Amino acid sequence: MARHLLHIGTIVTLGALWAVQFGCASSPSSRFYLLTSLPRTGQEAKAPMDENCLSIGIGPISVPGYLDQPQIVARTTGNEVLMAEFDRWAEPLKENFTRVFSQNISALLCTRTVVLFPWQARIPIDYRVEVDVLRFDGTLAGNASLEAWWRIFSGDGKKMLIAKKSSFNESVDGKDFGSLVSAQSRALGRLSGEIAEAIKMLKR
Repeated sequence: MARHLLHIGTIVTLGALWAVQFGCASSPSSRFYLLTSLPRTGQEAKAPMDENCLSIGIGPISVPGYLDQPQIVARTTGNEVLMAEFDRWAEPLKENFTRVFSQNISALLCTRTVVLFPWQARIPIDYRVEVDVLRFDGTLAGNASLEAWWRIFSGDGKKMLIAKKSSFNESVDGKDFGSLVSAQSRALGRLSGEIAEAIKMLKR
């Protein structure tokens, strides 16, 4: 009787192990994504000490709480969002957004330096840019949307020179999250371009 029970127990244990291994093998693998910056324009090739080059401070940049998580967020209806279980940001979205935005500004303007908030007080800054992201999501095979308030301040931060709300939509070419992230990158590139043009106007 004891041997019979032991045999049954062995079969149950092996069956449980097989189920666990089979389940793990069949689980989808997570995919990780990053926003991409604009291609270089040649501005960064100018001499860093060129008198026309600028020192830009970036930040703080804020993102809504519903986006501040590992999962990539897509819209399904006007009030419903989908948090992708297996499609995730490779780094926190706020950090990724800030880094790519700073790379874009560096590509679009002749810059001596671009520093991220918080920077040391002794670093001389010509202009500082703050961005409050209101929306940064989209629908698969639909549109990616970026809405943001942005402000440009004097280098010391004491005078606000420009304040504006901008909205951009970019077509999502496929039904996958990679296509959504590509469209989001293009929308961020357009926001970066608008802000860079505003800085150029301030210089004149």
